[in-house]
Amino acid sequence: MASHAETDASDVNTRIGRRVRELRSLRSLTLDDLAAQSSVSRSMISLIERGEASPTAVILERLASGLGVPLASLFGADRADTRAQPLVRRSEQPTWQDPESGYLRRNLSPPDWPSPMQLVHVHFPPRARVAYETTGGNRALHQQVWVLQGRIDILLGEQPYTLKTGDCLAMVFDRPLVYSNPTDKAAEYIVAICTAPDVSASSKGPR
Repeated sequence: MASHAETDASDVNTRIGRRVRELRSLRSLTLDDLAAQSSVSRSMISLIERGEASPTAVILERLASGLGVPLASLFGADRADTRAQPLVRRSEQPTWQDPESGYLRRNLSPPDWPSPMQLVHVHFPPRARVAYETTGGNRALHQQVWVLQGRIDILLGEQPYTLKTGDCLAMVFDRPLVYSNPTDKAAEYIVAICTAPDVSASSKGPR
């Protein structure tokens, strides 16, 4: 019999798969089109859409970039449910754990509510590391990272930052981005994400 954790993971994978398929269909993209735009293989995308794979954070970020949406959008509500609400209870907030790094993310924002801003809570395990190679697709993703507890090291392009409890970093996800926790204690942080159609060179944040 499957454990509760395994069942939850299966449900989340199914939900992600439906969202990827819906977003791909809305953009009239074939599997081959999305594979070319995301650098994720056609076979992997097919497995993800059928809920038969447990994609890593890096793969999901590549898919989100190929679809031109923030990563958090892959955890949104099904398109069949058109009743987007401005309030989401904690018990209804989708959570997902990266099978590679073990980091746990909770989408705090109401799913599919028409807002350019999204909030995500992250539990980052000791010694964990996640490296995003993509740059947010055609949209500029403004992000602010606020550390609630512990330490997080961020490498934005070639610029390193060390964030400790209470620190907040504003940046634009327009270069490779690496999150790491070099300590033996878990860290907790909030990421605020805002999507903009274009960002001028003067507003691209710290370099």
